[in-house]
Amino acid sequence: MKAQEIPHVVLVHGLWFRQQWLHWLALRLKDAGFVTKGFGYATTQVPLETSAERLAELCERDFPRGAHLVGHSLGGLLILQMLKDSGWDRPGHLLFLGTPLAGSAVARRASQWPGAGTLLGHSIGPLAVGERDWPPGRLAGMIAGTRPVGLGLLTGGLEKPHDGTVSVAETRHPGLDAHIQLPVSHSGMLFSPAVARQAVGFLSRGRFSPVTE
Repeated sequence: MKAQEIPHVVLVHGLWFRQQWLHWLALRLKDAGFVTKGFGYATTQVPLETSAERLAELCERDFPRGAHLVGHSLGGLLILQMLKDSGWDRPGHLLFLGTPLAGSAVARRASQWPGAGTLLGHSIGPLAVGERDWPPGRLAGMIAGTRPVGLGLLTGGLEKPHDGTVSVAETRHPGLDAHIQLPVSHSGMLFSPAVARQAVGFLSRGRFSPVTE
């Protein structure tokens, strides 16, 4: 089965979020004909590698013919960790939503706060560093936000443009095949019809649509 023909999508949430935050995006993907499955994990309480093992088990068990993988923020780093550790090689595209592939300045600053170990837990390292390794043979796209509303305003600001939590520069990686910017905030992209339309286009055709003002 070609990646463009795969009907299944695994959705992975970000830091401090739960599967419920993916509800509206999942509904819009379902309206476009996809079958979605959310993956929930403890974003701060267990190492990312442990959650990656569970995600790999889910993919091996439920999607032997492949699935698209969509990760919001930290969820994108979890997906990359899973692919690196497990070598899961079933077909499917990768789509990242505001994932700091180059590392997060907000996470690095927040790690210096009193109580940061409790607040960020095991997510500190992955978010601060990002991901340099890249899985071969997968089409990958990134949707970055440019509406500056979020945690970054409390940590000393971010390089513009940014989505309030992650700068556009932090979402770039040479392994990406496609990158697009939309006027949405970091958490707001999960509720955005425009983000959902671009997600459908990328998962269906392997490319984003031109953005018109």
